[in-house]
Amino acid sequence: MSLGASSMCPTQKRTLSCLLAGRVGKRPKQENVQELQEAAVQLLNRHQNLSDLFLEVGSPNPCNLICKESSGQQKGASESPSPTIGGSLLVNELRRKAGELGVPVAALSVKMVVERLLDLTGHIKGDREQVLLNSTQRVQLSVLFQSTRELLSLEAFCSKLFWQEYWRDQKQPMLEVVYHLHTQNILSLEYMLESENGVRSWLMSELKALCGRTATEEGDGVPQQVLSTVVSVLVRAVFEETQDSTAAPCRRLSQVCRSVLDDMLSWVLDTLNCKPTLQSGETTAELWVQMFDASLCGVSVSPDALHRFFIHSLTHTLTYRPRLKVSDAIAMQREWSFAKTCRLLTSLFRKLAVIFKVEELLSHLQQVLETHEVNWQHVLSCLSTLLVYNPNTQPSLKELLSRLLSSAFEGYDLENMITAFLLARQGALEGPGVFPSYSEWFKMSFGGASSYHGKSKKSLVFLLKFLSDLVPFDPPQYLKVHILHPPYVAVKHRALLQEYVSLTKTRLADLKVSIEEMGLYEDISGAGTSVQPRCQARQDVEKAISLFGSTGRISATVMEASIFRRPYFLSRFLPALLTPRVLPVKPDARMNFIDSLKKAEKIPAAQHSSYIESCQRERQRQQDSKGVSVVNDDDNPQEVLQVQLQEHRALLTEGASDGEVSAQLARISHTLSIVFPERAEELVSQAVIQLHVDESIFSELHNKVVNMILRSFCQSLLDASRISPPNKQSPWASQFVNILLGHRQLLTALLHRMWDLLHNQGVSLSAAHVLGLAAFVVHLHASQTKCPKVQLCPPLLPGPVSVLEALTTALPCTTQTNMLFCVRFCVAAVCYGLCRSESLCDQPQQYNPCSLYKKLLYLIPRLMPDMRRLPIEASGESEYVGANKQGEEENCGLWKSVTDTNTTWRKSAWALWKHAPFCLLVKLPEYQFSFSEWLAAELRVQRSEDALSDPDRQEYQQWACQQLYLPSPVDKGGCAGDLKTACSHILNAVMDQKTVCAPTQENTDHRPSEAGTCLPDIFSRLQEIVYEMELTSRSQRTQDKGHFLLDLISHRCSVTSDLQSISSELCIQQTLHTWNRVILALPAVMLVTVKTGGGKRTLDCETLMEHINQYQRKGCSPAGLLPYHLTAHFLRAVLMASVSCDCASGEVNKAMSLISLQCPLLLVSAGHWWGRLSPVLVSLWHRLTDGQPLPQQLQVLADCHLWVCSSKDGVSCPVPSAPPLLLAACLHCVWEGQACGKGIRTSLEMLGQLTEQHSQLLVFLLFLCVTDLLTTFLTPQRVKGLQRAQELCKDILTVLVDSADWLLLFKTPCSEKGLYQPVAVVTSDEYTRLMPLAFYSLVPHLNSEILEKTVKAPGFLHTAVLCYSSLIKLFMDGQTPCPVTEHLTDQMDPSYILTRAQQVLLKTISLTSPTSLSPHQLNQLEALCVDLDPEVAAALVFHLSSSSLSPELDFL
Repeated sequence: MSLGASSMCPTQKRTLSCLLAGRVGKRPKQENVQELQEAAVQLLNRHQNLSDLFLEVGSPNPCNLICKESSGQQKGASESPSPTIGGSLLVNELRRKAGELGVPVAALSVKMVVERLLDLTGHIKGDREQVLLNSTQRVQLSVLFQSTRELLSLEAFCSKLFWQEYWRDQKQPMLEVVYHLHTQNILSLEYMLESENGVRSWLMSELKALCGRTATEEGDGVPQQVLSTVVSVLVRAVFEETQDSTAAPCRRLSQVCRSVLDDMLSWVLDTLNCKPTLQSGETTAELWVQMFDASLCGVSVSPDALHRFFIHSLTHTLTYRPRLKVSDAIAMQREWSFAKTCRLLTSLFRKLAVIFKVEELLSHLQQVLETHEVNWQHVLSCLSTLLVYNPNTQPSLKELLSRLLSSAFEGYDLENMITAFLLARQGALEGPGVFPSYSEWFKMSFGGASSYHGKSKKSLVFLLKFLSDLVPFDPPQYLKVHILHPPYVAVKHRALLQEYVSLTKTRLADLKVSIEEMGLYEDISGAGTSVQPRCQARQDVEKAISLFGSTGRISATVMEASIFRRPYFLSRFLPALLTPRVLPVKPDARMNFIDSLKKAEKIPAAQHSSYIESCQRERQRQQDSKGVSVVNDDDNPQEVLQVQLQEHRALLTEGASDGEVSAQLARISHTLSIVFPERAEELVSQAVIQLHVDESIFSELHNKVVNMILRSFCQSLLDASRISPPNKQSPWASQFVNILLGHRQLLTALLHRMWDLLHNQGVSLSAAHVLGLAAFVVHLHASQTKCPKVQLCPPLLPGPVSVLEALTTALPCTTQTNMLFCVRFCVAAVCYGLCRSESLCDQPQQYNPCSLYKKLLYLIPRLMPDMRRLPIEASGESEYVGANKQGEEENCGLWKSVTDTNTTWRKSAWALWKHAPFCLLVKLPEYQFSFSEWLAAELRVQRSEDALSDPDRQEYQQWACQQLYLPSPVDKGGCAGDLKTACSHILNAVMDQKTVCAPTQENTDHRPSEAGTCLPDIFSRLQEIVYEMELTSRSQRTQDKGHFLLDLISHRCSVTSDLQSISSELCIQQTLHTWNRVILALPAVMLVTVKTGGGKRTLDCETLMEHINQYQRKGCSPAGLLPYHLTAHFLRAVLMASVSCDCASGEVNKAMSLISLQCPLLLVSAGHWWGRLSPVLVSLWHRLTDGQPLPQQLQVLADCHLWVCSSKDGVSCPVPSAPPLLLAACLHCVWEGQACGKGIRTSLEMLGQLTEQHSQLLVFLLFLCVTDLLTTFLTPQRVKGLQRAQELCKDILTVLVDSADWLLLFKTPCSEKGLYQPVAVVTSDEYTRLMPLAFYSLVPHLNSEILEKTVKAPGFLHTAVLCYSSLIKLFMDGQTPCPVTEHLTDQMDPSYILTRAQQVLLKTISLTSPTSLSPHQLNQLEALCVDLDPEVAAALVFHLSSSSLSPELDFL
């Protein structure tokens, strides 16, 4: 540096050091050094300005002096510069001058340095607005202090004397000068602080002035370095523990430094109090807040000292100016949420909390609350900051609250109680994503018998007294919580609670908050904004309609409100419900709800009529105006939200800290609570969201906000992914989704929009949209414990399901189009989930939805044939686990395959299929795609729109069945090589699919039609497996006692029969209908077993007959008759299986004989259908036996049919030797198409002349005709046949009038039917129950002569009374059928039949001899009728009791 820049002598152009250095090169000998020094001294004698000389003894580098000083400071204070030639010359001159003046050398040097220093900073004395040196001054000062350090090293300078002189001459030294004195080891700041009394106040003013400067003004960061150094000195002096810290000087220094730190922090807090709305960067106190950074002073301050400093500062902040009382805190707490707290204060709390664990902070907070008077605003704002920035705070806070409440009730401590309530309410202010709502916390803490106050009456009184003391100060929303969710109180102490409730209601009335205006389902969490009564009523209506749609009943809350809260119900709820609108053509949930209320007489008739008229006018108005509507929404919240989402995105791209991102999300949540003001977060974990898949039910504003949120999430994900892969990103995405879960209406709108995008607009979505939405779904799955259940409308899934299952339903795999979109979406989701979880050690289930994973296991091999040759288990081994570096590289490659714009979904799927963690997931049970699941998915595919052609589909299905699932172990979803297991899976899948595809009013538009599915292809696979099983397991099959096909249907029907009676019968009928269609596609021989015993092979039809008796008879339509195709299939099974036996003809005869005895339904069906069965069975038998004659039992069937046909033609033929039931069935078949007339009566007369053995034929024939009669009651299509059926039955009864056997048909139980027990297993249970109805549909219509003979038949009265009592029970239980027909006659009216039955029965009783019934029978019948019909019971006693025979009692 030239002297011209700083010296007062203009003639000098080069420094002394340069001049000396230039002459060194010219000296040939070192011996001339002494001579040179003497010459230099002579030269200096001519220049006596010692001040300028200080600038000549060093050669500093003028660049970056602050950095040099900082580095020099780090080398240690003991290090001193080596004396230079200039320094030696300067000392020699000072000594010479001091000798002349007679003063010490140190005093003279101090005087010279002070003069030079004052000269450099002298012009600042009058202008203290400049608090820092400029660059020129800073360079000159550095040179001066370097010379001073050399003097100090040569013991020619006194630092303490210098400070005394400088402080006396410079009343307000610059802090930067003091900073340089300290950093260059000339004079420590500690000494300066303890040397003068005024230093403390001076330092305070300097620090405040310096905080007004920012680094941007100077561009060199000097203010931050100065402040950091000063703070380090202050902290070290106060909080470092040393051996001499107890000495008086040390105590004084510590007190001074502590006061400076406290005063500066108080100054910051005062600044915030004066301007509480100031944001970060707009206040001079921000620079001091930045000093609370462990990295700034951590080098020179020990961790323990820093810990004590932060604890002290936190305590000072929490206890600063505790002017607010607890009552003020209760009233003002709502204004102290995180979103409303000054950012600078939250920044201070964040910096103070950064080095502590949450448990430490909360423990210290509890200690401060117990030992100090606190500033409640600071305490609660601190808690909100911790909750928002640190997700681990919630469980720790819950533990703290539990401790506080336990301590409060143990010692009846009010301070702990009020502390717990304030902290819980503060947490609730931040929303459910951060802490549970206040109502939820209150219910969990005091809502049960095991709660804190439930131990004794004293505890209950303590709680109620505490709540009562809060009443004058509590805001209304908390009082509502206490009323609607009162603490648990035993019945005997109810009066205590009623006193509190009365007090609370009085307080609410004083606040003009009407309990009557409180909503039925009002959000009373205390966190949401107040809702106007009209808005609350609309919310109540929507909630009530939602509950009605899911349950089908009016909720108890609405019913109670209509009685106990009638003013609100009539003035608020009903007007909101009956808002005029255009009524839909098909009644929706609202219309059904209104109709139900109307039927329950909860809506006044006039109000309902007015509503209907208003709706009609609304329809007319919209037709006239063509539906023009105006949206009048406030766009301001939307704009604020847009800006906040952009700021959030910017934070992610700038690499902001997790706390800053969390804080921004908290502000976004606050804005969302304004856009969706009804925040019902307390219902999120309990209620069910109604997802309407066919319509949008939200306003335009809400739809815009939802689109904005989804778009922002997708953009943020892409921005964050450009910086780092998902496993390296902050938890911003999870936090983003969690804040959305706290807004019920927003979540509902989001799910509706997600469903629409995935189900209807998937093809139009770009890769970026697909990736963003997939990640969004993954995070919804990760937060599923916080998500409510979802009910699809219409109910595509049974019952409420999780959010992921509901959205997965929007991804069908039925056509090529949606298959391609589904695989794109699932690849993106699973790739993101795998990269997010990083490895299997990090709980992959959290971020990898198993439903989406299974879709990939289904779609990738289906759409990419090459993948079928690469089993997923072989693609990844366990070597991946633990190989962190390799795993990270694989994750990066996988993520790049998804985000690369030049890639395709096939390349991404190929990379994913070979990815080790993806392959390892399949080892977890919940991620295995079983054979049953594969079959269900394949059966939903529409063949006409499939991505595969017919040959390709056949190849794929054969690979899946034969190569993938058949050899796979059972625990991996396969069949373990068992063909029967494979068949069972296919059969169950086919039956389930047919049940699902059964058309209903609600799901017709969303379920694939059976005609277009892959059912024929799956049937082909089933037939292939069955054929293979027949070839490979003949020997094993012969040992079976039953058959797995029939065992399977037995199991399914037994499960179905667990339901209630009527629904059980319907389900069994539907199951059997489906099953019959399935088995007709399989070889008939599968239904009959060939067993080996005693060296013989014989037929075993036991299982088949049991199946028909137990299940098939329940599904017959009409009852008592198997369909033709099923009958033919069963008989073919017998014939085809018989050829495997030793004697085919003999085994058929045995089987048919056994069938006639044990399976009468098959026998009746064979006789009925023999006209069509004969050519089929005869041809089959001839093919199987090379033309052998028919077995004898089949020939009997042919003879019966021939006899019946002859009888029809009037030809008299001998009756074949056949079972009477078979003969009756054949005769009934022939008569079925013949009108009642002379021909049938002639045939009946001929049958009546038969022997007693053949008279059973008439009884069985009567049974079959009675079955027809009941069918006319149950089947509207057959109502016209009622007259014919009755006439036919009466004709048969005319022939049987002299026999009592026909009465056995109406006996119960079955054991009393005698020879006619087979009829019980021919018809269904329903027909058996209705036999009393048939009895009284026939007997009253007999002519008087026949009726008189019939009444005299043995056992008639007993049977008539039993049937009458059964008929009354049927009538009372509502089980008497009443056909729906235009021509309903009295003969079909159950009430008319019952009346006629009573008349006939009373007449029968009067005509019956008292000896016809035994006393036991009479008592039994009397006991049976005494409650059902006392008149009949009295008639029985009067006419038939033994007392009626005594003439002495006739006068009674």
